[in-house]
Amino acid sequence: MRESSKKQALSSTAEFLEAINDLANERHIDREMLYTAIEQALMAAYKRNFGTSNANMRVSIDRTRGEIEVYARKTVVEEATDPQSEISLEAARAINPIYGLGDLIEEKIEPKDFGRIAAQTAKQVVVQKIREAERGGIYNEYIEKENEILTAVVQRVENKEVYVELGRTEGVLEASQQMPGEVLHPNDRVKVYVLEVNKTNRGPQIMVSRVHSGLIKRLFEIEVPEIQSGVVQIKSIAREAGSRTKMAVFSTDLMVDPVGACVGPRGMRVENVVNELKTEKIDIIRWSSDPAEYIASALNPARVLNVAINEKEKTARIVVPDNQLSLAIGKEGQNARLAAKLTGWKIDIKSQSQMAAAIEEAEEAEGAEQDAADPAPQD
Repeated sequence: MRESSKKQALSSTAEFLEAINDLANERHIDREMLYTAIEQALMAAYKRNFGTSNANMRVSIDRTRGEIEVYARKTVVEEATDPQSEISLEAARAINPIYGLGDLIEEKIEPKDFGRIAAQTAKQVVVQKIREAERGGIYNEYIEKENEILTAVVQRVENKEVYVELGRTEGVLEASQQMPGEVLHPNDRVKVYVLEVNKTNRGPQIMVSRVHSGLIKRLFEIEVPEIQSGVVQIKSIAREAGSRTKMAVFSTDLMVDPVGACVGPRGMRVENVVNELKTEKIDIIRWSSDPAEYIASALNPARVLNVAINEKEKTARIVVPDNQLSLAIGKEGQNARLAAKLTGWKIDIKSQSQMAAAIEEAEEAEGAEQDAADPAPQD
């Protein structure tokens, strides 16, 4: 009978250890964290059922055998008046002669019915600890993915917000972070940019975006090996999501064309990015340390004849051919607006004829001022 009970206990212990390992693997929870959570739960169960404070006892799970052991912590005193928290000097020295007054010793105890009570009382606490540990693990995993790009699967759309699956957790794509005109449906696969990861009472909240310029940057990093290696650098991005993006690139190697690298053979690299963004157009321009050259490139596809720079006010006056004015400004001013955002300069665009008229008007005004300043001839 005793041998049968022993085998049953060994079997139960093995099942316990196996359950812990399976749970840790399945929920991606650190094993030691899980053992600690269970020990804390068992301590709470002991306290509740045996009226003992956490300060004078300890529960330990043997990581190899799976056995649960309870230790009473007692202070060595001359004469013990509280057997739960004190032990007499005589009794302590019977355990080990080195003990003295004030020492803290641990004594292994086997409380009656503790196994049954622990199983009943600790279950909910263990589940809660596991949930907290799982949430913590998810938060730690995704906080490292802030400002990164992830592949998401649309789960549902509620009140204009789109909820997407990101692997171990869910992300929220708010209405303001959705591309204008883009309609997402359940099971659609899209690339999203992780804006921020927040801790909440219900677990980590992952906020994602489809309009952030970082999405463009990360997409090109995936497609262009020269960007991954650092030979080609993305200097600036100006984006109006769903419509148009301008991106300035620079090469640290004179033999590598940064624009050509981003466009790719037969335009495949930029095409892959555009396909992810649906109908959004992308202008890739060459960055330059010369503001005039940089601004002229930023106004692509328009042809620029002249750029006059005012360093102090950081403004630029641009002259384009008459037939290029509307192209330089763009529909509803978009091309000029994106160029200004990309370069960080205020841009004033004029056609050749407008500029000629302005110069003539200025010259006439200057002549009139000169005439007014000259004294009238005397007879």
